Amino acid sequence: MSHVKEALRLFENKYVCSQAVFAAFSEELGLDKEYAIKIGACFGSGMRKGEVCGACTGALMALGLKYGDDKQTSNKVCNEFLDEFKKENGSYICNELLGCDITTPEGVDFAVKNNLFTEFCPKMVESAAVIVEKILK
Repeated sequence: MSHVKEALRLFENKYVCSQAVFAAFSEELGLDKEYAIKIGACFGSGMRKGEVCGACTGALMALGLKYGDDKQTSNKVCNEFLDEFKKENGSYICNELLGCDITTPEGVDFAVKNNLFTEFCPKMVESAAVIVEKILK
């Protein structure tokens, strides 16, 4: 199964975006999937604060597993990932991507009513996984 399909499968199985992307790559990069799911647990929904999209943080954790031994390389791939994600999606900030402030009850209500978590967020998971695949090749 491709990393993209695995990330989407995990997200559909109620893991948060950060867990889904990170775990989709973790075993290939030397980390047990169970540990990746635990590590990624607190990074969904922009660390629950609408900050950097959890799909991006999951992607950066995966890239860190691959390139984290070399600061120069890890900085390069971090910038490359975030630049590409922003180019493709307009931002890498969760609240900006969703068009609402998910730190407020009104923002969460808006996101739920507009199916953002179920229809929009999977697109961000997919985008992040596709970009990581490109960088790893």
